[in-house]
Amino acid sequence: MLRRLTLFAVFFLMMPSSLIAQARYAISYGGTAGFQASIWAMRDLGTLEKYGLNADVVMVPGTARGIQGLLGGSLHFSQVDAAGALTAIFQGADIVIVGGTMNRIPFSMVTQPEIRDPDQLRGKKIGVVNFGGANEFAVIAGLKEWGIPAQSVTVMAAGGGANRLVAMSTKALDATVFAPPETLKAAQLGLRILLHLSELKTNFPMNMIAVRRAFLESNRDVVKRFLMAHSDAVHQFKQDKKKGVQVYQKRLKQRETDVLEGTYDYYAPKFEVPPRVSREGLEATAQFVTERLGGGKSIDMKKVLDQSVVDELEREGFFKEIAKR
Repeated sequence: MLRRLTLFAVFFLMMPSSLIAQARYAISYGGTAGFQASIWAMRDLGTLEKYGLNADVVMVPGTARGIQGLLGGSLHFSQVDAAGALTAIFQGADIVIVGGTMNRIPFSMVTQPEIRDPDQLRGKKIGVVNFGGANEFAVIAGLKEWGIPAQSVTVMAAGGGANRLVAMSTKALDATVFAPPETLKAAQLGLRILLHLSELKTNFPMNMIAVRRAFLESNRDVVKRFLMAHSDAVHQFKQDKKKGVQVYQKRLKQRETDVLEGTYDYYAPKFEVPPRVSREGLEATAQFVTERLGGGKSIDMKKVLDQSVVDELEREGFFKEIAKR
C-alpha cells in the first residue's frame, strides 16, 4: 500500500502543473442582443484556451445580476453596461472596470409607422426594458439631443425585446429602442426605424468588463490574459465576416442569412480594439445616474475605471501584434 502511494506521489509531482489543477473562471454576458458577441467570440473562436484560461461563459440576464454574481463570488468577469454598473457602484458595489469594447449606444429608436420625426414623440409612450439601465439612458440621451423635454413623453418599463415587439405590434407602445436582430424583425412588421442612436453625439460605454477590485489586485495576470483573449476574439470577429456570422448563427439560433449578415454589418464596426472605455461617455453616464438617484453624492472616476492592464498590453505591443495577423 505504501509503495503504491509513493509511486502515485512521484507520478503526481512529475505531471505538468497545468494538468494537476487549473483554476476555473466564470464569465457572464447579459442577454441575447448582438452586442454580446464580444464575449461569445471568446468561446466560439477559441481564444480562451489560446491564452490559457479555463473558463465558462454563461448568460446572466441584466447588468445588475451580473454584478451581484461578481460580488457573491460566483462570477469572475462580467460584461456590463455603463448605466447599470455605475448605478451599482453609486450604491456601494466594490467593482472596477478594466476595459471595454463598445462605446456607442447600439440601439435604434423604433416607432409606429405614422411617427416620422423625433418631435412627434411628444406625448407618446416609449417602452424600455427597465428603469436605470442602458435602454432608459439611450432614450433620455436621444430626447436631450433632439430638444424634447423628458417630461413630455411617458417612459415605461415594458420588459425584454420579445415583449416590447408584441407591444409595438399591438400599438400598446408608440416607440421603443431595439438592437439587431430585433430591429430587423421590427422592420419586417412594418415598424419604422426612426433613428440609429449610435449616431448621437453622446458616447455610452455599452460593453465594459467588470471585476471585483480584490480580484484585480490578487489575479492581475488572469485579468491580463482575459483582456488578451477578449481583444484577440474581437479582432478576429471584426476582420473575418465568415467567422462573425458563424458566431451569430450559433448564438442567435437564426438561419436567415440576411438577418445574420445584417446583424454582423451593424455591430462589427462598433467593436473596438484596444478595449478602452470612453471616459467622456462614462462621465456622461455618471451624471445621468447621480441625477436619477440623487442624494448629493458623486462617483469618483479614478476608483471606477482602471485601464492599467490595457496600458501594459499597449506598451508591450500586443495590440499591434494581433493587428498584423
